[in-house]
Amino acid sequence: MGRELTKVVYKPSPESTEDFIVIVNPAEYKRWKEGGMYTTIPLTEVVDSFQVLWSNQGAQGLLGKPSNQQLDNVFGTHKDVDVITQILQKGKEESGKGIRTGEGVANLAKGSFAVDTKGKSSTSGIP
Repeated sequence: MGRELTKVVYKPSPESTEDFIVIVNPAEYKRWKEGGMYTTIPLTEVVDSFQVLWSNQGAQGLLGKPSNQQLDNVFGTHKDVDVITQILQKGKEESGKGIRTGEGVANLAKGSFAVDTKGKSSTSGIP
C-alpha cells in the first residue's frame, strides 16, 4: 500500500486562473515549513518528485506540465529547485486524499500522463 501524499497549490494572484502544484509528503513538508529558511531537510524528502504541475481550471482539474516561459513569467526562473522552493514557501497545502504513491498503472504507455485530482480514489489504477 502506498503512502498518503498531499499537494501544495500556489496561485500567482487572486484574479489568476492559473494554479501551480507540487505533490509533497505531508509530514516532511510540515517539518520543512516549520524549519523556515534554515531547514536542513532536503527537498528530495519533501517533494514526491521534482515536477511542477499546472492547471488553468483550478487545482481540481486536469493537471499538465507548465512551459519554461510560464515558469519564467511567474517565478522569474524555470530552474526546478527554485520554482519548487517558491511554491512550497508561498503556496497553500491542500488535502490530497485521492493521491497515493506506490499504486502504479499496469501499462503507462496507454495514457496521457495527466494527473486528475478531482478526489476519486481508485484502487485499480484505472479512472
